[in-house]
Amino acid sequence: MAATYIRCAAERHLSRESRGTLIQGVLPDCAGELAARFGGSVQMVYLDPPFGTGKRFDMKARVGEAGYRTGSPSLQLVAYDDRWESREAYLAMMRKTLELARALMKKEGTIFLHIDSRMHAHMRLLMDEVFGENNFLNEIIWSYQSGGRARTYFPRKHDVILFYAKSRSYYFNLKAVPISRGEARSNHMRRGVDEDGRSYRSIVSAGREYRYYDDEPAYPGDVWDDISHLQQKDPQRTGYETQKPVRLLERIIRCSTQEDDLVCDLFSGSGTTAVAAGRLGRRFLCVDQSPLAIAVARKRLLCENLVDKAVACDVEAPCGKDDCRVEAEVFPAISSYTVRLISFESEAAREAGIAGLDAVDAWAAGFVQGDVFRGCASSARTPSSPRLAPMLEMPVCVGEPCVMIVDIWGNRRFYLPKRRY
Repeated sequence: MAATYIRCAAERHLSRESRGTLIQGVLPDCAGELAARFGGSVQMVYLDPPFGTGKRFDMKARVGEAGYRTGSPSLQLVAYDDRWESREAYLAMMRKTLELARALMKKEGTIFLHIDSRMHAHMRLLMDEVFGENNFLNEIIWSYQSGGRARTYFPRKHDVILFYAKSRSYYFNLKAVPISRGEARSNHMRRGVDEDGRSYRSIVSAGREYRYYDDEPAYPGDVWDDISHLQQKDPQRTGYETQKPVRLLERIIRCSTQEDDLVCDLFSGSGTTAVAAGRLGRRFLCVDQSPLAIAVARKRLLCENLVDKAVACDVEAPCGKDDCRVEAEVFPAISSYTVRLISFESEAAREAGIAGLDAVDAWAAGFVQGDVFRGCASSARTPSSPRLAPMLEMPVCVGEPCVMIVDIWGNRRFYLPKRRY
């Protein structure tokens, strides 16, 4: 009953037009291919690169149904490695990435580079070189309360987001990101109530009174202290270290793009940019070198109904090694197939002491057309649904029935199940 391993170059939805693409690729090695395919089509680029910390970052993963039910992380997986031979090596990588970002952008496009104090000064100079000093727009301070304490210096409680345009004809809409008047700083203003009972704050300048009503929107400046860092038990958390809140990306996307524009993230990590773009009706292109990052991003989209039901997503990632044994079978009917996943065994799982299907974090049923897997139905472990569906239903279609398995390390493998008549 062992299924037959095959190689697929990409995963695409069977019947829906793709609204986004997740690509596993190493920068800057894949820069030429990305520029050839997407050059001049991106409205906004968001970059949250490694910060040059000299550390390795992990993801705390839950394993199997029991791991999700208890809520206890049971495996430490490598998310990304931020260790570099030298500062020069890091800056060389970033220069090539910024040059790629500029090549991808439309003339009206903008870029937001998220960085901290370690490389902020270097990145500001590098952004001036690549995009031009005249195209600098803002140095946004994202201030938050979480983080470590310090005794030999003031605690570091902010990141910097450098905001540049590609040209002076860039698109920007401040009115797309209103905040409540109560969130705006107004301690220096005088409180009052008008004849209609509306509360306001006022200031007198040059003999003229200016009123700002509490029920009217205000707009953020270049210090953002109204979006908190993700707390330890935040439901957004995936276990992926350095994950950013969706609300932060939603603000960036709203002010810099319009519906159906293409948003790009070249260090996509846990996929926050893809989730925010999908929610707001934007298309997305997200790239990361880690198979784990691509798997986490796809599962987040799936859990938010942004894959299959709302936003079909292409995934382009290398296949995992042919070193597993999978048992799966398909039962053909007149108008549909029933696909059953029976067992999964791998050397990596045995070495980690993980038994059977506990090593599977998600699986999908679909068809092979050429070297493309066309997905029809998916199942993934989540805190609200920790058990994998043992069977998936899919329509009869042209192509060979196939299953895709994503293990807990993010590796994707494809198999032709045994037919049962």
